[in-house]
Amino acid sequence: MILRPATRAELPAVLALLADEERVVDPASVTVTPAHERAFADIEADARNEMLVFVDDDGLVVGCLQATYIPGLGKAGAERALIEAVRVRADRRGGGLGRELMRRAIARARDRGCGLVQLTSNKSRTEAHRFYDSLGFARSHDGFKLLL
Repeated sequence: MILRPATRAELPAVLALLADEERVVDPASVTVTPAHERAFADIEADARNEMLVFVDDDGLVVGCLQATYIPGLGKAGAERALIEAVRVRADRRGGGLGRELMRRAIARARDRGCGLVQLTSNKSRTEAHRFYDSLGFARSHDGFKLLL
């Protein structure tokens, strides 16, 4: 398995993973909109953002996540990594891919000098919460969102 930044050609596969976490979505069925194109281009152009894909030996995208590196004055000026949009293909779960995906993403953040890794997860995703707990993440804060 390889963890690396996504290419533009892999955008449909990433969107397919994000479309439905309960079933496998065919990337060919995904519509890539101009807004997706702009967002992907912005992520690619920003040194503090990465859309990472986990690719198997056959070149199939089996997982993804977005890492954003946030500068801050806390933690002695160290960056923090914000991880979002974590997905593993529905038909590939249960074999440790998610754990390996997160292990490598955390190692990337550590190698970059980040002082911590943080993430949010929808309150309804109880299985994901157990997964993050098992990785050592602590539920230390309440999160708030305001839809605009």
